[in-house]
Parts: sequence; C-alpha cells; structure tokens
Amino acid sequence: IYDKARSWQIKTMIYILDCGSKKTRFIHQMVDEYMDCKTMPFLDFDDSNLTEAKGIIISGAPILVTEEDMSSYITASEWIKTISIPILGICFGHQLIGIHFGSMAKKMKEDREFQEIEIFEESKLFSRLPRIIEMQQDHCEFISVPKGFKLLASSDCCFHEAMEHLEKPIYGIQFHPEVSGNHGNIIIENFLKTCV
Repeated sequence: IYDKARSWQIKTMIYILDCGSKKTRFIHQMVDEYMDCKTMPFLDFDDSNLTEAKGIIISGAPILVTEEDMSSYITASEWIKTISIPILGICFGHQLIGIHFGSMAKKMKEDREFQEIEIFEESKLFSRLPRIIEMQQDHCEFISVPKGFKLLASSDCCFHEAMEHLEKPIYGIQFHPEVSGNHGNIIIENFLKTCV
C-alpha cells in the first residue's frame, strides 16, 4: 500500500536473480511490498533484461564457490562489472560479485545460526539501523574484500560480512536479510531506495 511515509515508492522493476536458494521467495515477498519485481533464474538473465531493470538482487545458492566450476556463472554475469544500476548480492550473490572484482574464496566453519553483525562504516545499505544487528547466516565460505570495495561490517564468525563499491551502487552481504526479521527488511528497503 502506497503512503506518504514511503513516497519514494514508484513503478520500478527490480530483478531478483534466483541462484537456487530456498530463501529467494522471501526476497521476492519483501521487494514486492515496495516495487514491481520479477524473479527469474540467474542464468536466464541477459543484456536484454537490463533495459527495464532499475535494480538487481542476486540470491544465495546451494553450491560452494570453492568447489563448483564457476565459469558458467562468471560468463553469464559479466554485466556486473559494467552496468551502473544498483546491485545487491546476498550470500552466494555477494561472493559472485566479489569474484568478479578479484576476491579469493575460502572455506570456514559452517554457520547456520543468527550472529551479531557489527557495522563500522556508514552506508546507505545500513541507514536507520543500530551499530550491532543480528542476522541469519547460512554458509561455510567467505571471500576477501576485493579491490575497489570497502568493508562495511564484520562478525565474530566471519570477517567479511558486508561490502560496498567505492564508486558504483554495488553492495554485497554474506548474511540473509530476507529471513532476519525487521532489521533485514530495513536492509532490503534501504537497497530499494538506491534504485529510484
């Protein structure tokens, strides 16, 4: 429902690229409260979709970047490095963005719990949130911070929880805001505000 408190809401097409995560439907539900959105398989998205996209969210995936042949994903997403519209990568999506810009991926202890995330850099992505937030994790890998990005947040379990490109509206988060309650909803809403 449109109201004056959310006057930034307009007819804007957000693409949610599904990499196979069971949580993707929750991303769609969150985004659909604010804007028009379309969920499609990640590998089906191409340059023809970019003409109407105002923002892109890349979901998590049930695969490990340290074990999977990533060539098909890398080839299918070369647009990540060239487009100017906002992108948000969640978990696998975060790792994929990082790999495009030179990140190294490594295994870590499996984490499927809520963790306290400490935000220590200002970012539009974390507007209106406290310095410490609890977010649901679901991963056993992490990536290094790629060149051209700044580290935004860390946890005791994972050094690299969130990043932002220094020049472009590209964001990556290792945790899952779509299943993390109100603070997670605020993160998604903050990203959508960068898309208008």
